[in-house]
Amino acid sequence: MSPKKQAIAAAVTNAIIVGLSFIFVKLALSVSDPLDTLAHRFTIAFVAAAIPVLFGWVRLTIKPKQMIMLLPLALLYPTLFFALQTFGLVYTTSSEAGIIQATVPIFTLLMATFFLKETTTWLQKASTFLSVAGVIYIFVMKGASLGGGNALGTILILLSALSIAGYSVLAKKMTRSFHYIDITYMVSVVGFLFFNVWAVTRHAAEGTLNQFFTPFQSPIFVLSVLFLGVLSSLVTSFLNNFALSKMEASKLSVFNNLSTLVTVAAGTVFLQEQLALYHVMGAVLIIAGVIGTNYLGAKTLKRKVKSTSESI
Repeated sequence: MSPKKQAIAAAVTNAIIVGLSFIFVKLALSVSDPLDTLAHRFTIAFVAAAIPVLFGWVRLTIKPKQMIMLLPLALLYPTLFFALQTFGLVYTTSSEAGIIQATVPIFTLLMATFFLKETTTWLQKASTFLSVAGVIYIFVMKGASLGGGNALGTILILLSALSIAGYSVLAKKMTRSFHYIDITYMVSVVGFLFFNVWAVTRHAAEGTLNQFFTPFQSPIFVLSVLFLGVLSSLVTSFLNNFALSKMEASKLSVFNNLSTLVTVAAGTVFLQEQLALYHVMGAVLIIAGVIGTNYLGAKTLKRKVKSTSESI
C-alpha cells in the first residue's frame, strides 16, 4: 500500500472512531461530569500508551531535552482544545458548537498556506468549502443556528476550533523532526497530567475527593471511558499524527467532516434516530468535498507540472 493510501486509510479510520465517540461521550456524561470524564479518559490513554513502552514493544526515540519542544503542540491538543470545548458547551448549544467546529478545515487551510507554505488549487479550496457546507447544512436543517447560545460560548468554541487547526499545522511541522509515535506519547502524557491535576484540585477544593473514582462503579461508564481513552484519544492521536506525516495538513483536516456522517449513521442504527433526506444531501456534499480536496487538486497540479516540463 502506498504512503498516500495508508494516510487516507488512517484518516478514514480516525473519522469513524471520532464519529462513534459522541455516543460514548453521551453515555459517560450520564454518569460523570465533563472534567472527571476527561481526567479518566486521558488516564486510560496514558496507561495504554505506557504499556507497550514499558514492555519494550515500542521504543521512543525522543530525548528528555527534546520533550519541551513538543509542549506547545500538547498545549493546543488536548489541553486547550478540550478545555475550551468543555467550557464552551456550558454556554452554548451542541448544535451551534457543531457548526463552528465544521469550519476547522477552513482554518487549517489558511494556517497551512501561511505557516507551512502548502499550495492548493482553486479546486481544492472549493472542495474544502463544499465539505464544510455539507456539515453546516446538516446542522442547520436540524434547527441549529449561530447566535443560539451565549456569546462567551461561541467565542470559546471558536477558540477550540482554532486550537485543533493550529495543532494540525504544528504537528505536520513536528513530524518532520519527530516520529509520530513520540508525538502521540507526549500528547497523552500532557493530557493525563493536565486534566487529572485540574480534576483532583477541584475535588479537593470542594471536599469531594472521595467521589473521584465513583463513576467506575457504573459498567456503562467503564465501557465508555475505555472507548474514549484507548480508541478516541490514543488511537485517534496516533492515526492523526501518522496521516500528517504522509499528507498535507489542509487535506487531512477535511476528513474530519466524515465523522459527522458516522455520528448520523450511529444515531440511526443505535439510537433509532430518523434518517432524513437532508442527511443524505449533506453526506453527498461532504464526501464530494473530501474526494475533491484529495484528488481533483492533485490531478490539476500534475497537469500543470506536465505542461511545464513539456514547455521546457
